[in-house]
Amino acid sequence: MIHIRTATPADISLMYSLVHALAKYEREPESVHITEEQLLRDGFGPNPYYECLIAEKDGTPAGFALYFPIYSTWQGPSLHLEDLFVQPEFRGHGIGKALLQAVAAAAVKRGCARLQWDVLDWNQPAIDFYQSIGATMLGDWRRMRMTGDAIKALAASSEVTA
Repeated sequence: MIHIRTATPADISLMYSLVHALAKYEREPESVHITEEQLLRDGFGPNPYYECLIAEKDGTPAGFALYFPIYSTWQGPSLHLEDLFVQPEFRGHGIGKALLQAVAAAAVKRGCARLQWDVLDWNQPAIDFYQSIGATMLGDWRRMRMTGDAIKALAASSEVTA
C-alpha cells in the first residue's frame, strides 16, 4: 500500500538522505551542500520556504516530493516542484505518480494556474512518464542560474540603493 504524507521535523534525516540519493542518481553527489539544520529551518521555521511530501510503501520510506509557491505575472499563483524522487527499488509501483497527484491536489486547492518542474535532458524515463500524465516540455525556454560568488558580484556592482 502507498501512503503519501506531509513531512514533519522528525523526517529531516530521512529527507536529507533522500536528497543525497537524488543527487547521486543525477550524477552530482558532490553538489549537495545543504545541511539537516538548513532543511529544518527552511521547511519548518516561522516562514517556510518549501513543503515536502513523503511516500511510503508498506510503511517503508520510498520517495519524496519537495515544492514551493511561485507566481506567474501572466496567470497568478503557481507551484514549482523542485524535486521528485523515488528510490530505485520502489520504481514502477505508482509512487512517483502518487506523489505528483498529491502535489497537483495542493496546486488545485490553492487555485494555482501552473504546476511546473525541471527534468534533466538525459532522463528519458522521467520525460516519458511526465508526458504520459499530460505534462508538456517547454522546448523554447532555457533556465538561467547564478550561484555563490556570481550573485555576490552582481549585488555588489549595483549603484542603486534600496
